[in-house]
Amino acid sequence: MPQHQPSRYRVAADIGGTFTDVAAFDEKLGRFTLGKTLTTPRHLVDGILTGLQKTGVALQDAHLFLHGSTVAINTMLERSGARTALITTRGFRDIYEIGRINRPDSFNLWHRKHQPLVERDLRFELTERMMADGTIHKPLAMEELAALCEQLKTLALDSVAILFLHSYRNPLHEQTVRDYIQQHLPHLFVSISSELSQEYREFERTSTVVANAYIGPRVDKYLGEIEDELKAVDFEGKFLVVQSTGGLYSLSEARQDCVRMMESGPAAGVIGTQALCKALNIQNAIAFDMGGTTAKAGVVRNGRALVANSVMIGGYLTGLPLLTPMIDIHEVGTGGGSIASLSGTGALRVGPQSAGASPGPVCYGLGGTEPTVTDANLILGRLDPKNFLGGEMVLDKAGATAAMKEKIATPLGLSVTEAALGILRIGAAAMSHAVKGVTTDRGLDPGAFPNLFAYGGAGPLHASMVARELRIPTVIIPRAPGHFSAFGMLLADFRKDLVRSQFVSLASVTIQALDAWFQDMEQQALGALSAAELKTRKIVLQRSLDMRYVGQEHAVTVEVPAAAFKQGKMALLKKAFDEAHRERYGRGSPHEAAEIVSIRSTLNGEMKKPTLEKIATGKRTPPAGALSGTRKVFYSEGGWAMAQVYRRDALLAGNTVHGPALIEEHASTTVLQPKDVMVVDPLGNLHITIGLS
Repeated sequence: MPQHQPSRYRVAADIGGTFTDVAAFDEKLGRFTLGKTLTTPRHLVDGILTGLQKTGVALQDAHLFLHGSTVAINTMLERSGARTALITTRGFRDIYEIGRINRPDSFNLWHRKHQPLVERDLRFELTERMMADGTIHKPLAMEELAALCEQLKTLALDSVAILFLHSYRNPLHEQTVRDYIQQHLPHLFVSISSELSQEYREFERTSTVVANAYIGPRVDKYLGEIEDELKAVDFEGKFLVVQSTGGLYSLSEARQDCVRMMESGPAAGVIGTQALCKALNIQNAIAFDMGGTTAKAGVVRNGRALVANSVMIGGYLTGLPLLTPMIDIHEVGTGGGSIASLSGTGALRVGPQSAGASPGPVCYGLGGTEPTVTDANLILGRLDPKNFLGGEMVLDKAGATAAMKEKIATPLGLSVTEAALGILRIGAAAMSHAVKGVTTDRGLDPGAFPNLFAYGGAGPLHASMVARELRIPTVIIPRAPGHFSAFGMLLADFRKDLVRSQFVSLASVTIQALDAWFQDMEQQALGALSAAELKTRKIVLQRSLDMRYVGQEHAVTVEVPAAAFKQGKMALLKKAFDEAHRERYGRGSPHEAAEIVSIRSTLNGEMKKPTLEKIATGKRTPPAGALSGTRKVFYSEGGWAMAQVYRRDALLAGNTVHGPALIEEHASTTVLQPKDVMVVDPLGNLHITIGLS
């Protein structure tokens, strides 16, 4: 009998709001093949299968299938999640609505607080009380639980979130209620806070478990559809999901702890940027991802992607907090499909509403009637109507022009060209706020990040304008930018993050006791890696502490210096904290006493990575076959100009192109403004020196 041939492919699929991207890597030949198709909102797995068909790789031929999406974050932002109930400790029903007493917009008399995902009528209380040390003060009232279950049966619910005080110390009551509800109401998605976070802060923990329950049914359903498809084709490999940290976790965990994949798609793009920074010997860079629905920005600092341990989904002013690690990403509602409209006062606005994949921009010809950023790019000559997605889609320029004239230009007394340019300028200003959100707003100097990596289908179209807005001197466009997040997934590692609240003054704990706490957590992480049954090249453990000065409320996360344990010196921890506090807040207090709030441990199981393929080397002048023609393009600087149009797949390392120019490829177009200069590096990346003078 013929022997079974080992699968040689690894596949990644990224579901976005507008497009689904698939990347397949042939480990034998060292080559990538790519597929891109419109997202299929009603049955998301269809988009994955269509994208796979375009790569020429079948699921059953892959030994590793990696997946990320924006389904979770879009469900939260669109408020389109499940009908959810919240069960909490008696007397604390309104924790979720009260929130914190801070007033983020102090001088705005019309400021509105966060809007809970669960209305008050669906928040319920049970008699029970756990103390902060984990001892039971009041036992769980089982008769109340039985009566509550009968009430829940009448409410047409989809899911239930459970939060009891101090369950991070003792989860017994939460587990008991979960098991009872699952037994009597098996159709409900049930989430308990103690499985999501071992940190204190009852409001943030409530918000986290509610978010998990709110997005859970939708995420669980579509992941289940993917799992069913894998079974149908006899897939024998590993299916892993990308977390918001850029690391991987199992399908079973993803279907239950959905909140951990809140930013899984965008996080993969930052991981890809981190890998390119390493290859190009770049320490600090900004990752800028613009797709069809949103624009996102993250930061690579000192060669590593910055991770936040608590984030606000929906923004600081009115957002909801999540106690879950994720790559620090700031997002704005400006993408290729963002709709341009006029406010009640006649002002031009762009987004956050998006035409998405259905009906899409007007130029897609799929029923869209509102002009979008993509329509503006087409009108200004930046997109070739006959060569969109390599010619797979023919764009309707006449339709886009008519919609722009009717909805925007005529009401504002502008020409169609002026209206389209206005949309792009407003979009560039909005996107610059995403970059500022991960630099200036985090206490980082934007000047320390001279490189902007731009990707996503729309990123290269707008990167030069955004760089000018922020005075960033260099833009780097990676190969296949329209598939870059999917590419980043292929570079991800298994990751397990653990945290435990542990209140202790720095002066009263020994380095040996601290080491023992870390080792206990790391054994849990190693168990999770073992259960995943993955081949890893090496295991990397990273330790950090949440610390604050005595008397403070909020803590700063500090990476523990390895030398502290090797030399047995607690003083090195204090020094690291003082430096981190100074960087974050502008000052440190070396003579003030400090305390530990939480301990954190991160395990990375590093997996074999695809190699970055080099391209052939050429001369300074691109080969004649790379020039595909010229096209009239309207630029923000200089107006209409004849731009040379190049085929990216024909460019060679060392080729130099001066703007104005366009560089076209299957899923994206790079715009060079006048005075911009582009050079191709040996890995095929485009390095653009922005003409800022």
